[in-house]
Order: sequence, then C-alpha cells, then structure tokens
Amino acid sequence: MKKTLTIALLLPIAYAADTPDLKEGLWSVHTQTSNDPGNTKSEGTYTLCRSHAFDKATEARAKSLKGCSMISENSQGNKYSAHMKCMVAGTAIETNSTSTFQGDTSFHSESRATYTPALHGLAGMTIILDQKYVGSCPAGVQPGDRTNADGSVIHLGKR
Repeated sequence: MKKTLTIALLLPIAYAADTPDLKEGLWSVHTQTSNDPGNTKSEGTYTLCRSHAFDKATEARAKSLKGCSMISENSQGNKYSAHMKCMVAGTAIETNSTSTFQGDTSFHSESRATYTPALHGLAGMTIILDQKYVGSCPAGVQPGDRTNADGSVIHLGKR
C-alpha cells in the first residue's frame, strides 16, 4: 500500500511528458518528506543508476497505475506542473506537483498530495526531491539500482 501511495505521489514529478531526457548514469537523490497531520518530517539521500530505457520503462509502469488519471499538465521552458488524481483503497489522492529542470543534469521537484478521506491516519504528504547527475554508474551497478545511504541496494530495473 505504501509503495502505491508513493508512486501515485511521485508520478507527475518523476516521469512527465515534455521534460528533457535525463543524462544516463548515476544520480544523487535527496528527499524531504512531511506528513499531515503532525508535520512529521524525514529526509534522506540515495543514488540511482538510470538509463533512458529504465526511465521509459518506469514511465510506462507509472502511466498504467490502476485508478490514476492525469487531470492537467503544463510545460513551459524548464518548468513542468501536473495535477493528478488516484483512487487507492477508497481514498482519493490528489497530487499537485511542480518540477524545475536545469538541463539534463539536475531538477528540483515539489509535490503535495491530499488524501480524502485520510488514509492510515494521513490527510496529506509533501515530498521535495533534488536530483543531480554525479557521473557514470559504478561497475556492477545496473540501471534501476537504487543504493540507500546504509549501502542496501533495491533493484528497481530488470535483472
């Protein structure tokens, strides 16, 4: 369930139409999350090895998420905004997101979701992402490999 909520929240900011193809290689991703109610905050950093094929496959998976639809999208220059709605376990999740791209090597995204009715005690969530290209993926690291700060690896791509 939590994975579905996160995907629904990040879909508009991570894989949007009319945004630049991001540079292939290793990316540093800094996240800041805040939950409502309680203003519970967390943050962290991980790396993600990406390729155009991985990004396109992730976009295709995200677009096929059951119960989600794009309400509106707008792209002007280096800024992209989206409004999306998903239904998860009887809860409407409305997400408004804005991303600002600095070419193909970095972008900043802010996304705010509201849950009606509240889901697992949450009425909403805000996620801020700062992503930047840091170089080639290390030997043995494949597109879709996410390496957390503790060294654990999550394989998001094909293996």
